[in-house]
Amino acid sequence: MLLRRVFPVPADAIDQAGQVSTEVRRLLRGLGVEPEVVRRAGIVCFEGEMNIALYTKGGRIVLVVRPDRVELLFSDRGPGIADIDLVKQPGYSTAPDWARELGFGAGMGIPNMEENSDALVIRSRVGEGTVIRATILRRSDAAG
Repeated sequence: MLLRRVFPVPADAIDQAGQVSTEVRRLLRGLGVEPEVVRRAGIVCFEGEMNIALYTKGGRIVLVVRPDRVELLFSDRGPGIADIDLVKQPGYSTAPDWARELGFGAGMGIPNMEENSDALVIRSRVGEGTVIRATILRRSDAAG
């Protein structure tokens, strides 16, 4: 493992949302991770970070960088996801009105995470929270 970093994402801190994804991109660039992987990880991280900030009572993001892949683990204390297949559908959103008024809630968060990951696993319990693991593979020649 090249790096493991844990980032808390506080509840009701929409004004801070985006800071973790900015730091993740900075760390990945500093490690010499391929630009395309940095781009994809930045998108995945931003979408996951926004989901935690918008919908939950807070959570955390864990970044793990390995020679062959970048992993992002998102965990939250929130309402959970009742229908995971439904939230994967572009345009489906449960965003509250206040989030929509800020320009969020277009229903593209999970679809964007899925599109920019090589593997995306979502586990959720209604009333408890959600855990999402996103894996982004690095080029085979960079792995070793």
